[in-house]
Amino acid sequence: MPAVTVDDVSALPKVGAGDGVASVPRPVLTVTTAPAAYEGEGFPVRRAFAGVDRRHLDPFIHMDQMGEVEYAPGEPKGTPWHPHRGFETVTYMIDGTFQHQDSIGGGGLITNGDTQWMTAGGGILHIEKPPEELVASGGLFHGIQLWVNLPAANKWNPPKYQSIEGPEATLLTTPDGGSLIRVIAGEVGEYRGPGSTFTPITMVHATISPGAQVTLPWNPRFNALAYSLSGRGAVGADARPFDAHQLTVFGDGDSLTIAATDRPDSRTPNFDVLLLGGQPIREPVFAYGPFVMNTKEEVVQAFEDYQKGRLGVIPADPVPHLGA
Repeated sequence: MPAVTVDDVSALPKVGAGDGVASVPRPVLTVTTAPAAYEGEGFPVRRAFAGVDRRHLDPFIHMDQMGEVEYAPGEPKGTPWHPHRGFETVTYMIDGTFQHQDSIGGGGLITNGDTQWMTAGGGILHIEKPPEELVASGGLFHGIQLWVNLPAANKWNPPKYQSIEGPEATLLTTPDGGSLIRVIAGEVGEYRGPGSTFTPITMVHATISPGAQVTLPWNPRFNALAYSLSGRGAVGADARPFDAHQLTVFGDGDSLTIAATDRPDSRTPNFDVLLLGGQPIREPVFAYGPFVMNTKEEVVQAFEDYQKGRLGVIPADPVPHLGA
């Protein structure tokens, strides 16, 4: 799991909750296991939010862990052209490569630590596929796709695309140097990631060494979620077991704690965790298929608009291997 790494984490800025100021640890409310499924043209995913009360997820709607899978030659798969309206899609590639193209001219390769942030707003079409060379060779594929809701007043905003290259992430470590913290968006203490998000959120990828512990300051106005990408450890002040493909929902407070086991498995010695938090929107949500709106009527309208070509047009000259 390369994402973005450094040779010497001890040279990075250090971040940790406390620093002489009392913090309120966030308690663990639930730990759930993500079921396996298939997405797009048939690539394997884990449905990270399955079975979790939506009130705890707000402003997040949906998240898939894509892979981790080692493809044989000819096996890599992606998605066909499809529409979105009413939210933002975030694609974070940890291993492997996806190529994106959309109907507003955005696109490019997303690989090894890169993030693609697409604000669908009032409507957009896009496609995500492995490049031809990856299809031919096969290889490791692992990433995350996250859906972030937009407030009702902004669901009709013009669509927008931004690419965040892996090295742009803000890199931090903990006081003991036992972890690599990648801040992709939002704030952790005084440090801020490069992502420009419409809905205020924080997104962090932490790699925790065996036996190490991370205690981070967390915006008390945000919710707090932790998803285990690989490895195993414990979560919360009471060290509740936390294994691969599990999601933790935290309660109120201003700091959160995650630790890696000191007896890792041989395949993934480190504990990799995605941390998410956001400002709750607290509005009705009606999500169906590729649309996230406030009412059923708005979703029906989105389908009608898509059928009438109002959500965008597939480019006349799409990237050849992405198809038309």
